[in-house]
Amino acid sequence: MEETSMKYTEMTVNDWDVRWHDRKIGFHKNTIHPLLDKHVEKLIAGRTNIKIFFPLCGKAIDMKWLSDKGHTVIGVEGSEMAIQEFFQEQNMKFNTVDVPSIGGKLFTSEDNKIRLYCADFYLFNSELEGKVDAVWDRGAMVAINRCDRPKYVSTMKPLISENCKYFLDTLVYDETKYPGAFCDVELIDDIDAV
Repeated sequence: MEETSMKYTEMTVNDWDVRWHDRKIGFHKNTIHPLLDKHVEKLIAGRTNIKIFFPLCGKAIDMKWLSDKGHTVIGVEGSEMAIQEFFQEQNMKFNTVDVPSIGGKLFTSEDNKIRLYCADFYLFNSELEGKVDAVWDRGAMVAINRCDRPKYVSTMKPLISENCKYFLDTLVYDETKYPGAFCDVELIDDIDAV
């Protein structure tokens, strides 16, 4: 079988913000992610009012869906446009405060159940929100630069609680070339990309 090569381009936070402004956001879906919908009980694991973290959250409607189920959602996104569109499209009023410690802003829903930080993901830390009980990474690991994957792990590891359930939607890849799992990994579903 012949291997196809794809050109890999490193992206900055500014590059992603430009993609939002230019509407090059084919990665955004206007529906609940089917794997999250199918396996949400594994993520929640019978717990109530848990804190769920969305790295590089964009304007994923999964955040509102999980908040409506009684959970607190924490997200980090580099594009302020994406965060504002999330609240507008979900018909939610929000408040904004500066977060000088990370050079960003915090957008909160009126009920404080959705808390989205507009900042460099790698500056986010547990001093801001404490530990999280669950993570729904619907594409952050795929979106970051390959060379930054160890940095991603270093950022995530201090954020997760001991009993955290970590859902990672990613592509199949040769893990000998990109190691770095710091927890027990279980494949819960496998679908072809659309």
